[in-house]
Amino acid sequence: LTHIGAKFMFVAGMFVSGCVTILFGMLDKVPSGPIFISLCFLVRAMDAVGFAAAMTASFSILAKAFPNNIATVLGSLEIFTGLGLVLGPPLGGFLYQSFGYEVPFITLGCVVLVLVPVNMCILPKYDSVPSKDSFWKLILLPKVLLLCLIIFSLSACLGFLDPTMSLFILKKFKLPAGYVGLVFLGLALSYSLSSPLLGLLSDKLPYLRKWLLVSGGLMTALCFFMLGPAPVLHIESQLWMFVLVLVLIGFSLGMSAIPVFPEILHCAYENGFEEGLSLLGLVSGLFNAVWSLGAFAGPTLGGFLNEKLGFEWASAIQGGWALLSGLATGIFYITEATRR
Repeated sequence: LTHIGAKFMFVAGMFVSGCVTILFGMLDKVPSGPIFISLCFLVRAMDAVGFAAAMTASFSILAKAFPNNIATVLGSLEIFTGLGLVLGPPLGGFLYQSFGYEVPFITLGCVVLVLVPVNMCILPKYDSVPSKDSFWKLILLPKVLLLCLIIFSLSACLGFLDPTMSLFILKKFKLPAGYVGLVFLGLALSYSLSSPLLGLLSDKLPYLRKWLLVSGGLMTALCFFMLGPAPVLHIESQLWMFVLVLVLIGFSLGMSAIPVFPEILHCAYENGFEEGLSLLGLVSGLFNAVWSLGAFAGPTLGGFLNEKLGFEWASAIQGGWALLSGLATGIFYITEATRR
């Protein structure tokens, strides 16, 4: 990032993602079988590179532009993440039903490509000097490792819901397929609406970040235990309770996800890292790498547990990641305060 520039990396990542999204729309022309599967993996891998470049650069640019309000800005932008999660499925479904497979991907790809020249004109260009600080030096800091566990647990819990929750809703509550997307709204809306407030709180009262991280992890664990609910509770699952728990999950995920980026930066500064775009690139790359690792592990492990044990037990076990990260973070901060 420091060698090619954050602006170039962001624009190039968007361009690759836009082109690859259009390619997705053409995959139905490929003969079925090994060729189709191979091309699916190849196109997904190309998309991942573009996405990683754009996300890593965007985090760095935001942190550089708003150094004293990082959490507030990230929290405010999570409104649009939530908006994308809310509008993506219904708009994609409408285009798919009306025009077929190709149109949703080509439409989205064209929108992304149109935004490339817009960002080339609008985004500022930041000069940066490559730092001697290494990625391994950052990740081997005990506190950073702990914060990475938090990021992983949040991403894994969120990813777990993708392949499992819609199947559970259809089976348990007998809802029409069109209404399943509305159930997801509870999580997306509560996350996007609470994120700006949590970001502002993290910036104005930095000492609260540690308690947001701890309580967010424990609250997420409790919510996943209640999502089924776990069979040991002997509570009959009801739709209103399910939606309420999803709303609480959205809020608890925000409590942990928003403060974690500025907390990693603060830890790096405490350990002598040079302030600048180079460090922001390291932290942003680390955040997105660990988040992506959780996004892989969550659906994989969750899908396996759901198949073997059912959704009730699978969600309770999945919440163990958040419980582990919440308890470990609490113990670490108490120990740190005692030493001081």
